[in-house]
Amino acid sequence: MKLRIKNESETRRFGLSLAQELEPGDVVCLVGDLGTGKTALTKAIAEGLGVTENIISPTFNIVKEYHSGRLPLYHFDVYRLGGPEELYDIGADEYFDGDGVCVVEWADIVAEAIPEGSRLIRIQYGSVPDERIYDIGETE
Repeated sequence: MKLRIKNESETRRFGLSLAQELEPGDVVCLVGDLGTGKTALTKAIAEGLGVTENIISPTFNIVKEYHSGRLPLYHFDVYRLGGPEELYDIGADEYFDGDGVCVVEWADIVAEAIPEGSRLIRIQYGSVPDERIYDIGETE
């Protein structure tokens, strides 16, 4: 499914709506170039889960945990990883099989480590500056 997002307000609305569907063990994979809004979407998902902490990209920590919402949120930024084996080294499988929701930015870098059937959102720039195209599906 393709979805045209016209601005950050629509990104927020989409993330809030998506968060209502999420259950323990769900993994949301975000793929897109720098600046396409992966972290902005993650912030909206966190808000929809009721997370009250400030969401920041965990680029240097790889994963940040947030426990204030209706479900724990595990926010991964795997940009600096060399591949799926490095994700396993930090215990990602325990997060994926855990009691919370995982959002993985740059998921294409570690695609082999992502559970089959995870939500996949590919984000592309649209035809005008604030527009984004979300290509929504599942991992194989």
